[in-house]
Amino acid sequence: MPHVWIPSLLRDLTNGQENIDVPGRTVRQVIEELESRYPGIKARLCIGDSLRAGIAAVVDSQVAQLGLVQPVGPESEVHFLPALSGG
Repeated sequence: MPHVWIPSLLRDLTNGQENIDVPGRTVRQVIEELESRYPGIKARLCIGDSLRAGIAAVVDSQVAQLGLVQPVGPESEVHFLPALSGG
């Protein structure tokens, strides 16, 4: 089952959990499963049928170039990373 790392800005929705195992074969399926467990998380990660601007999905250390249709393996590690800004 994919292992998902939840960034600190979303942990208010996961009761403080940082790591969650959820089923899914694509980034979209992983997000749908997270949404079923933690309502509201999908709205914070997605807009319409894509990831929000400023959010990157990383699967097994590779940025998900295919967005929500990016394949996820049964032992994959998935990270949702907010964009960094600075000056």
